Amino acid sequence: MKNVLIIHGHPVADTFVDKLTEQYVKGVKASGSLVEEIVLKDLSFDINFKEGYRGNQELEPDLLKAQKLISWADHLVFFYPNWWATYPALLKGFIDRTFLPGFAFKYNKGNSNSEQLLKGKTARLVVTMDTSVWYYYLVQKAPGHHSMREAILHFCGIKPVRISSLGPMRSSSSKQRVRWLKNMYRFGLKQI
Repeated sequence: MKNVLIIHGHPVADTFVDKLTEQYVKGVKASGSLVEEIVLKDLSFDINFKEGYRGNQELEPDLLKAQKLISWADHLVFFYPNWWATYPALLKGFIDRTFLPGFAFKYNKGNSNSEQLLKGKTARLVVTMDTSVWYYYLVQKAPGHHSMREAILHFCGIKPVRISSLGPMRSSSSKQRVRWLKNMYRFGLKQI
């Protein structure tokens, strides 16, 4: 059994991302594992990381709670749309404000390497997109996937990171969408 944390990063209500999230959560619950959910659009926080790591921007209560849930979780699942080949500003702002030095990683003086403070956790990215998946990988070189997996999650010690790229959404058939929903339920059952 695992502690599973869903991080729902779509800033718009009533989307297919909601349905995918629901199926994953149902699968986790059916497995007997514990699941918590953070819905970013429902949180109250400033997405602007005003002074970066030089400042002392106090964390809002919702972000403090999010850090506790991230610490609690064994497996993180991010659901979000691909916008401009990466992810919505809301998700980026959440990461900037919560995955901080001292929580997600630690700089060591006199050493260019950082310490990974979230080791032992795994993750999955579930990303919807209007472009074709092959085009995203071959032509655009999957910049959002690379950023999330390598520059953020691996940097903090979260490995492995599996990715489900779902698209193109606009031209997907109801049969394809049903298949994606069934896969999310199955992934939730296995907590992968």
